[in-house]
Amino acid sequence: MKNIVIFASGTGSNAENIIRFFSKNDSKRVAAVFCNNPNALVLEKAKQWNVPTVVFTKEELSGTFVWQQLQKFETDLIVLAGFLWMFPKVLIQAYPNKVINIHPALLPKYGGKGMYGNHVHEAVLKNNETETGITIHYVNEHYDEGGIIFQKSVSIAHCKTVEDVAQKIQELEHECFPEVISKILL
Repeated sequence: MKNIVIFASGTGSNAENIIRFFSKNDSKRVAAVFCNNPNALVLEKAKQWNVPTVVFTKEELSGTFVWQQLQKFETDLIVLAGFLWMFPKVLIQAYPNKVINIHPALLPKYGGKGMYGNHVHEAVLKNNETETGITIHYVNEHYDEGGIIFQKSVSIAHCKTVEDVAQKIQELEHECFPEVISKILL
């Protein structure tokens, strides 16, 4: 059994979609959801699917606590799905090419510190882009600079609001992210 651990900070729509996708799989599963926000909705969603959760502080993330928890779950792949903190170098080194993230734009455009969620969509609209998309990439020591695994674009020519763009991106994320994770774990 290949074990996926999801790191998330918020509502967990991607996390829940990934959990649902792998709930029907005999060789891969979401073993746990790790979260830095004790009030995040993702924790409730994980519990509804009977997926264990681990809540941690910034000190525990960069110390030994999170690393020890990852070992307990025999982690094969770490998936950042709306996780807003910089992932520590010590964990990236402990799991080389085993930490991936999804970004709501076509990197290298609209990436870097502070570029997440609606901040990205606002920048895309402000620059009158006619298309945007998603990027799934390996995580390194810099925001959104790890090697690109997968990209897919979508037209936003008719989008007028940030919410319109966000909906198109979320549809792409839900369609593509679980499939890409599954292929990485072959």
